[in-house]
Amino acid sequence: MSGPVASAFPAARLLAWYDRHARRLPWRVSPADRAQGEVADPYRVWLSEIMLQQTTVAAVKAYFEAFTARWPGVGVLAAADEADVMKAWAGLGYYSRARNLHACAQVVARDLGGRFPDDEEGLRALPGVGPYTAAAIAAIAFDRPATVVDGNVERVVARLFAVEAEMPTAKPELRRLAATLTPSERPGDFAQAMMDLGATICTPKKPACGLCPWTEGCAARTSGSPEVFPRRAPKAVRPTREGVAFVAVRADGAVLLRRRPPKGLLGGMSEPPGSVWREVGAETAPAAPPLAGDWRRVPGVVEHTFTHFHLRLEVRRAEIAAGVAAPPDHWWSARGEIAGEALPTVFRKAIAAALDAGT
Repeated sequence: MSGPVASAFPAARLLAWYDRHARRLPWRVSPADRAQGEVADPYRVWLSEIMLQQTTVAAVKAYFEAFTARWPGVGVLAAADEADVMKAWAGLGYYSRARNLHACAQVVARDLGGRFPDDEEGLRALPGVGPYTAAAIAAIAFDRPATVVDGNVERVVARLFAVEAEMPTAKPELRRLAATLTPSERPGDFAQAMMDLGATICTPKKPACGLCPWTEGCAARTSGSPEVFPRRAPKAVRPTREGVAFVAVRADGAVLLRRRPPKGLLGGMSEPPGSVWREVGAETAPAAPPLAGDWRRVPGVVEHTFTHFHLRLEVRRAEIAAGVAAPPDHWWSARGEIAGEALPTVFRKAIAAALDAGT
């Protein structure tokens, strides 16, 4: 691949930009605070990195602040009930992260004396910590010269070097090139600077190239079409699945819930009883409601898009008399307690649709 070399992008220039323009984030030690001797808390760095996996900064901020207010350290999080952790995570998505989060806290508290490993190898041995997360924690929390490559960094590097390979094939090359940029001095700040550059300047659309500290050497800017990088293969068509959610509403307003199996999509989370989700057009047996009752279909459908498929959920509602017991492995959640249940967004939508239909 022809084009610029790493020396065209001095780390000092990016770090000087970061010192002036670093985003204020609740888990971050700012350059100014670092200069006053403040150091990063590995627990907060780890928690933020787990939350930020496949989730936006804007979505994570409130969750992070609620988590750290309730569980300010790894020891108290390890001692928490997993069901409470799942409830606190509800709405953030990718729920296996919450189970791994709790498992990791227990390992650190029980086996490591409450201290996180300070290198990538040790961090990768923890539940839910993959290569990217290990590198991020090592760099940001312990200032190790680790190469941290998230989606923002991939975009920056793809543009700096005008990498022609399509994603995701280009990922190993982007990581290799990113490693040539990583300095031995201030690697934690450098990692965060790269992320901030991608999030605020080298954005997917209409990048502000004139404000970039590396604009002079950027091959994508020289090409005149920076937005075409990173190059992407055409997206595969996302299939559609369909299913039924049964929302039983007791006379006092309580809603019937159950817990999903611990493994798999939305594992361990709460849900109203429902059918298996099938591809549209697949032959399936009629879905059986959890209780006898006058089940009526709620107008419309609830739609939700997951990573690999789109879901269309038919909602049925029945009024259930007071005193009717919940079936085995189900429970009645009082109307005032539903907001605190570990309900993913799709099921909150289904319950809201059913309750609205009864008003």
